[in-house]
Amino acid sequence: MLFQRKHRYRYLFFDLDHTLWDFDTNAREAIYDTFIDFGLSATINDYNIFFTTYEKHNKRLWAEYEAGNLKKEQLRPLRFHLALKDFGIDDFSMAEKFGEAYVTRCPRKTTLFPGVIEVLDYLKPHYTMAIITNGFAEVQQVKITACGLAPYFSRVFISEILGYQKPRPEIFHAALTAFHAKKKECLMIGDNPENDIAGARNYGIDQVFFNPHRVPHQVRATYEITAIEELKNFL
Repeated sequence: MLFQRKHRYRYLFFDLDHTLWDFDTNAREAIYDTFIDFGLSATINDYNIFFTTYEKHNKRLWAEYEAGNLKKEQLRPLRFHLALKDFGIDDFSMAEKFGEAYVTRCPRKTTLFPGVIEVLDYLKPHYTMAIITNGFAEVQQVKITACGLAPYFSRVFISEILGYQKPRPEIFHAALTAFHAKKKECLMIGDNPENDIAGARNYGIDQVFFNPHRVPHQVRATYEITAIEELKNFL
């Protein structure tokens, strides 16, 4: 897709998970490593089925967490307890230990989407860049450091620290206020239609919808890309 180059932006705000940091790949690897460490291959024959089961529970529980109906301390073990229970392993203590091991291991995984470092190298001399992310503070900071993203970003805005999650306008306002930026100078880049795109649009800043799997949609975004490298077409 061809874009007209825009010069008015000064501040680029990136989502982290599923936009820069390849959450799906990193989480699958981290859970597999933990699955093997706990000896679960002896009782659960197919890891892929286990992972799919976990994802089902994790997605539902994350929605509960984001809605304010579940605490972090409940979410972390419960998603694994429910997954293990589906395979006949009703052991909450094991689920707690599994969850702790996973949360320690996963953010140290370093797979980024293709082209991320190249594009950040290209953008860094010309823009002030920050990360705006929903998630747990201690986990997100480890990810950013472990995979080499930290030098590119002036600030990191994490929902757990700020007390507001995307798509709430307060989290975008916090970023603009920190940089004394005008809305027209800012661009939000992310993969989530509601949190990143609708949230930024409703606050009044332009958006880039990152859609690497080319999923059909009705998202109204300023721009749409399927690869991070496409940012170079208009930035």
